[in-house]
This record gives sequence, structure tokens and C-alpha cells, in this order.
Amino acid sequence: MSSPPPASNDDHAHAFPAGRCVLVGVTGGIAAYKTAPLVSRLVQAGAQVRVVMTDAATRFVGPITFQSLSGHPVQASIWDHDDRPDSQHVGLARWAHAYVIAPATADCIAKLAAGLTPDPVTLAACALPADTPLLLAPAMNADMWASPIVQRNLQTLRDLLPNLTVVGPDDGWQACRTQGSGRMAEPDALYTTLSRALNA
Repeated sequence: MSSPPPASNDDHAHAFPAGRCVLVGVTGGIAAYKTAPLVSRLVQAGAQVRVVMTDAATRFVGPITFQSLSGHPVQASIWDHDDRPDSQHVGLARWAHAYVIAPATADCIAKLAAGLTPDPVTLAACALPADTPLLLAPAMNADMWASPIVQRNLQTLRDLLPNLTVVGPDDGWQACRTQGSGRMAEPDALYTTLSRALNA
């Protein structure tokens, strides 16, 4: 049996650093199902993962799924809490070495751009230290993605947040039965981008 080829320097440079703490925010889009394999892969790579969800996200994927994959309780309400001495969203934001919001819906992007924080996902983003990487994985209908309103909101975030990386969206088949840009980036692409951010 032949041996596998040696890992390249690039592979080592982007290997996921074990023991890192990753906060994953899930908002209310059908693409939420794609976040489950991302959480699983992060945990298998040795990351500590906590998940926060909007109420709308729980209509697509139940919190128990992410609790089972991450091994930690999921915060799906601003009123949820554990034994932290500080506010839950502040504690999680300080704990995280990186925060990825996947999917990031048009609604979520608009709330972030306006500074609105009605749910655990946006609350944690607002409390995130300025030097902590924030990854957004937009996911929406192609017409919504092309909307000047969405693009303005996204540009506002790019202008305000030097720690922001936008991953995707991709082109392809969408839940609205059309082809176009707006599909959430694949879990592998998010994993690789997170790895690079944490190795930087």
C-alpha cells in the first residue's frame, strides 16, 4: 500500500489550530442546514464551539442538533443564560477567538448595519472585540442579494468593521427554484477561511 503524499507547507499553514474557541451564529434561512456539518468539522478538528441562534433559525434546524454536534447548550433566546457571571452575549463574545454567522440573511445583515440587537446572534456580534475575526456567510435569493439595499448594508459593515470577512455567496440552484448568486458558501470554504483567520 502506498503512503499518502506529504502535506504541503500550505496545508500546514492552514491546518486548523486545535483548542481555539469558535462562536457560530445561525439565522433564519434554509441554508441553516449547511451550518451543521461546519460545526461538526470544527469540533472534530479540536475546536471548542458554541452556537447562538435566532428564533427564526430554530424553525429550520432545531437547537438540539447543534447542541449534540457542539457538546454545549445552544443560546436561542436573549433570555437564555448559564452560570457565567457576565451577560451571556458578552461572555461568549469575549470567549470566542472567531465568530462566524452562517447563514447571514438579508435581515441579519440589515440589523448589524443598523446596530440593532434583538437576538443572540446580533447581540454577540455587537459585543465582539474589534480584533476578533468576524465571518459572514450571506445566503438569500438572487434578487435579494442583488438589491441595492442589501449591498448598501454590506458595504456599511465593510466600512465599519476591519475584522470582517465576507465568504460567498456562491452561484447555483436556490430554494426558490431558480439559478443565481446567493447560495451560502459551502462548509469546507467556511472552515478553510476560519482556519486562515485563526492562523494569521
